[in-house]
Amino acid sequence: MPGSDDQRLSEIESRLHRDDPRFSHALDTGRPRRPREYRHLRAWLLLAAALAVLGSGVVLAQGLLIASGLVLAGMAGELFDPHRRGRANRYPPPRFWTR
Repeated sequence: MPGSDDQRLSEIESRLHRDDPRFSHALDTGRPRRPREYRHLRAWLLLAAALAVLGSGVVLAQGLLIASGLVLAGMAGELFDPHRRGRANRYPPPRFWTR
């Protein structure tokens, strides 16, 4: 049965390399990096910008700035989702009949 454990480990290694090759390479070199689904720098920056726009819209009583801030906050929330890449093609474009 030792072969089955080695086989499972190689499957896990190949799946990790396929899912996040940069993390896998960094792990091989001894300098691991956080997996892709836990890197949220752009999301935090967008959320900070959204809160700034939303706050300035509230202070200036401008509806367009408030709406823009809410839209940007929604976009930042979408970036925090770790499984957003897997759902990218959930709703494919419609196919038209061709003859």
